[in-house]
Amino acid sequence: MAHQPHRTEDLQQASFLIILAVVTLLMAVIVWPFSQPLLWAALAAIMFQPLYRNILRNLRGRRNPAAGLSLLVIFFVVMVPAAWIGTMVFQQAIVLIATLQEQPIDLAVVFDTVYSNLPRVAREAMDRSGWSNIGMVQTRLQEWLTQSVGVIASQAVVIGSGALGVVLSFGVGLYVMFFLLRDGDRIGRIVLSAVPVERAIADRLAHRFLGIVRATIKGTGVVALVQGALGTITLMIAGVPSALLFGVIMAIFALVPVIGSGAVWVPAGVWLLIVGDTWQGVFVLLSGFVIISSADNVLRPILVGRDTGIPDWIILITTLGGISLVGLSGIVLGPLVAGLFLASWSILREQREEDEALSHDEGDGIRVDASGHTPDSPVAAG
Repeated sequence: MAHQPHRTEDLQQASFLIILAVVTLLMAVIVWPFSQPLLWAALAAIMFQPLYRNILRNLRGRRNPAAGLSLLVIFFVVMVPAAWIGTMVFQQAIVLIATLQEQPIDLAVVFDTVYSNLPRVAREAMDRSGWSNIGMVQTRLQEWLTQSVGVIASQAVVIGSGALGVVLSFGVGLYVMFFLLRDGDRIGRIVLSAVPVERAIADRLAHRFLGIVRATIKGTGVVALVQGALGTITLMIAGVPSALLFGVIMAIFALVPVIGSGAVWVPAGVWLLIVGDTWQGVFVLLSGFVIISSADNVLRPILVGRDTGIPDWIILITTLGGISLVGLSGIVLGPLVAGLFLASWSILREQREEDEALSHDEGDGIRVDASGHTPDSPVAAG
């Protein structure tokens, strides 16, 4: 009977852990509809924390006005222009697809032009492979354009009918961002103290996670925006219709390693050459190779340094996986999860190395004090 109190305590502890797990799961299920606005609110609070601290110093430590003013700056400097650009991009997409539907591209003429300029060997190879039958390709393209118009129209109806949900999510994001800006440091300390992990490991993991967030947003997001802006200007100079739409698509592709913004400006330049706009096509290709592509090499080291600690192939896989799982937010969420994964395993490896070094010192009979020095060392003696 001597062990009965211990068994009761163990049962109570196990019951509490089960209740804690169930309540946490229920909380996750409840807040899941607002997971994306909460994610973006948290990322924005991390990125704009320096702005909040600067305003806080100028307002002599008044946290509520500082958080409110920071939120106003973010709203008018970032969110309003983003909403305006998004509206223009959507309008250009509608106009472009409607134009292609009313005035379809005669691929047969374009194909004949390219086919006639190819070497004889290439023409014979295309004839043997069946690629010379362009009629079927054009028919399928027209069917796809017709379906695209229907999809965009249906999405417009969905967006209009779900306007209340969009406004609600946007309001929740702003509301949460206010408190994360104001109380972010305190919330972080509470979370770290509650995590069932050694505090030193939790601190190191949090430090690396914040570094990964800043590296992902500054080193990837800002570079993608710059490349998209440069691409938009380039296409506008070349007279390409819907240049803003293609510039935004270029910025999205720039977020994905290996693929990059060249997935847009290379086909655009080649197409201009095919249709006879020679100087425009040459200008787009030269601008892409010299200016747009070099933006990454110039800006990334300035913003976050050249090495972010995540290999490009892992970023590619996690980005594509994140997009397939949660949509556009996966562009940021995927690399963040990958960075946190690598940081966790890196910390585990470092802990093992430290434990092995400590065991080796103890095995050699060397006593190490709390500061990491042996009693006979000059630093310890001093």
